[in-house]
Amino acid sequence: MFAMVTQLIVSGVATGFIYGLTAIEYTLIWNSCGLLNFAHTKTIMFSAYLFVGTFLAIMANAYLPAVICTIICIALFGVLIALIIFIPLRNFTRLIAVMATVMLGTVLNEGAVLIWGSAPMSAGGFLDGRVEIGGVVTSLANIYIIVISVLVTIGLRLFMKKTKPGRAMICVAQDKVAASLMGVEVKRSMALSVAISFAICGLLGCLCAPLFRVQQTMVDMVGLKGFAAGVIGGFGNTTGAIAGGLLLGVVENLACMVVPSMYKDVIAFTLLILFLLVKPNGLISVKKD
Repeated sequence: MFAMVTQLIVSGVATGFIYGLTAIEYTLIWNSCGLLNFAHTKTIMFSAYLFVGTFLAIMANAYLPAVICTIICIALFGVLIALIIFIPLRNFTRLIAVMATVMLGTVLNEGAVLIWGSAPMSAGGFLDGRVEIGGVVTSLANIYIIVISVLVTIGLRLFMKKTKPGRAMICVAQDKVAASLMGVEVKRSMALSVAISFAICGLLGCLCAPLFRVQQTMVDMVGLKGFAAGVIGGFGNTTGAIAGGLLLGVVENLACMVVPSMYKDVIAFTLLILFLLVKPNGLISVKKD
């Protein structure tokens, strides 16, 4: 019983970090541009296709270089999207901006079909295998997801608190006008925020590739639960995003001990509704960061 609970918690923590990173990537765009990126699930999906269908194939399963190339390409794509969509549309009505991100998601979805076809793809042996620690058996992918997510979270916090560009991002998130008056290049900071957000999407695409079949709908539910994690943790707060993701991942996994696993999604969104009713500001209701 103890081994099963521990295994569910480890798996829940790994899943929770996926949700948390998903929440962070759209939180960064929300804080910097005041827009919700409804194309984030398709960006993750496109990243998975780019990783599996292009770089792994070209590099003969050299996994680390393929991951790095995927993240760099998606980050550069994020800069382009920031310059042509997010920054120009930030002062338009929210409906126009929402439709733009929805259409971006459609373009990425159809682009993936045109480039790689509609047949599902597999990541092969990437992060394949299992690990046994103290009688607890978990997948190697879960271990890598936890370790990498912790390192990314710590690195992002240090970047935002200890570096000049990171502090500029915080200033822009809190007050764009004041940041501009203090000499911060607001547009440059916005572009950097979007680039980091898309880089996280690229990383998520690589991490999700061994968990799901690479196809157009592979992370649609992950995207919804990432949004739920952001709300549960405290909308607009990156630390809260991770906290909300971990809570959501662990709770929905442990709930499978008492309810059928087919109701896992119901548990997750029920938790979201409870938070909206009882604690709408989330776990960490502090200023944007």
